Amino acid sequence: QVQLVESGGGMVQTGGSLSLSCAASGRTLSAYAMGWFRQAPGKERDIVAAISRRGDSTYYADSVKGRFTISRDNAKRTVYLQMNSLKPEDTAVYYCAAANRALPTNPNLYTYWGQGNQVTVSS
Repeated sequence: QVQLVESGGGMVQTGGSLSLSCAASGRTLSAYAMGWFRQAPGKERDIVAAISRRGDSTYYADSVKGRFTISRDNAKRTVYLQMNSLKPEDTAVYYCAAANRALPTNPNLYTYWGQGNQVTVSS
């Protein structure tokens, strides 16, 4: 079992940058593929980015390609999401999650979730 705690986020103007961190405790982080998801009010929870156990494979939603970067440091048990060129449509609660699979994009395949962190981008 693993516990996930997100930090970072906040409010920024359009075009700005924010970073999110997800610290894991419990079982070793390298046992899990990790993902970042987001959920805006009234919308479903969607994949933003995912990274494989060793960090050698990544996935990005089309909406964030070229702007967001997911990375991980298994020694520090932390996963990161660097968000650049932010847009108002990026406003959402962001969640990190852990999956005992290769590189899933379906949120239903993730077992452990963080508490969520608000990101607000003002126009």
